[in-house]
Amino acid sequence: MKYLGLDLGSRTLGVSISDPTGLIARSYDVIHHQDDFGKLLEELKKITAKEQIDAIVLGYPKNMNNTIGPRAMLTLQFQKQIESSLQLPVYLMDERLSTKEAENILIEGNMRRDKRKKVIDAVAAVIILQQFMDKRRNENGKK
Repeated sequence: MKYLGLDLGSRTLGVSISDPTGLIARSYDVIHHQDDFGKLLEELKKITAKEQIDAIVLGYPKNMNNTIGPRAMLTLQFQKQIESSLQLPVYLMDERLSTKEAENILIEGNMRRDKRKKVIDAVAAVIILQQFMDKRRNENGKK
């Protein structure tokens, strides 16, 4: 199963992709937007068709106390629009601290701040997708 991972930010959408076996996630793209879901859906249609995607994993930004805030509500709306428009299943994955983890990885790699800003959402999308696939593999292995 081939997955597309998404990290929805206020101005960008980080995109990652899995290998065909669903084992390894890698960075794919960063799409700029201004909460224009129509533009994002058109871009995602192109990507999912080109890459033959089977399912999408969308980062779900819960608050640290496990409550649902405005960004999480927006994410749920985006999830429904993706499912309706692309006719693909969209799984939500808790993304708390994924951007912080991505930033730490880039800092450890000695990437300059200006360059980190350009790729951080794609790296966060990789983390979200990889965590989803690892969790799914672990759950299937316990059966």
